[in-house]
Amino acid sequence: MALILLYGGKAVSGNIMDKAVAFIKSNAGQDVHIEQRTFALPPKIKSDIQKQSRQRFFRDRLHVWRITRGDSLLGYGMLDNVYGKTAPITFMTLFDTDGHILAATVLKYREPYGGQVQNKGWLNQFAGKGREAGFRVGADVSAISGATISVNAMARGIKKLSLLFPAIRASFEKRGKVKNDQN
Repeated sequence: MALILLYGGKAVSGNIMDKAVAFIKSNAGQDVHIEQRTFALPPKIKSDIQKQSRQRFFRDRLHVWRITRGDSLLGYGMLDNVYGKTAPITFMTLFDTDGHILAATVLKYREPYGGQVQNKGWLNQFAGKGREAGFRVGADVSAISGATISVNAMARGIKKLSLLFPAIRASFEKRGKVKNDQN
């Protein structure tokens, strides 16, 4: 029996959430503690980020994870969707405590074309980038022939999450301090 969660009023397969947790653990280690919650996008922040990224948020809420080991904060994970040509692309981005990307993955690709954006080699180019990066296809992000729409959607989507990172970090800090590994 599959687990179905409600996300922004729509059903989300437990399989996607399972894949998200597995992705976190494959990058941070099996011994990490993961605190998941839904983050409601404040309207002003949402509007500003949509203008800067030139992409709308898929929903008014995101699934977010805080990743710790013991009493040390390792980073955060965010799950989002972007529109490909005709269907959503569900992806996850992991960030370190300073907002630099550790890793990104596509959890569910629904388009008949452009699936090359799922390639780990292509996704690895985002590692180390932060909100200050341009995320411009052809300059900062490699283009993929035959996947133009998906490449642009993913680049803007990851940029969007990078811009959102400070608000995510602040929302978790309000709920209680966790020692940062870099302190």
